[in-house]
Amino acid sequence: MGDYIYFIVAQTGTRPARFFKFLTKKPYNHVSLSGDMELSEMYSFCRTYRPFPLPATFNKEVVGQGTLGQYQDIPCEIYRISVSPEQKEAYNKLITHFAQHRNVYSYNLLGLLAVYFNIEWKRENSFVCSQFVAYIMDKIGIHLDKAFSLYTPDDFRNFPGADLIYSGELNTFYYTRKAKLYT
Repeated sequence: MGDYIYFIVAQTGTRPARFFKFLTKKPYNHVSLSGDMELSEMYSFCRTYRPFPLPATFNKEVVGQGTLGQYQDIPCEIYRISVSPEQKEAYNKLITHFAQHRNVYSYNLLGLLAVYFNIEWKRENSFVCSQFVAYIMDKIGIHLDKAFSLYTPDDFRNFPGADLIYSGELNTFYYTRKAKLYT
């Protein structure tokens, strides 16, 4: 069994997410990363406090808590990409770095417009969810088809080398996997 990293592409139901869904006409408008299939640790750039879209920065997301605990129905697709042990180690180091230095990072609010208009604009220490995921992939040596600052959540649905392992409701996947671990 090899090492994997997981992309979780989801639609939470928040007002901004519903607006982006209307604007982009895409089924999913958020992407997170996880280093394990149980999704015990998911990371992304997103709101820090559930009731408010801002402030937002690098955050650990937990199914059933925060924004992910606000909605019973979170449509998602989960993709798995095979990585080498060295790439997995690099992934873990980058996640640790972001976690330890999250106060220097911010949500790339202006970058949302740049992504929407397909304008490459890299802002230091500032990401939207999809830019963060693409940035991590690039830094661990996974080839990107375009600049990380141009990635949208929908791009991860066709990411080279990624296999769809689940399509459905996030809570169902998470709690079913968790139940299997403890039975």
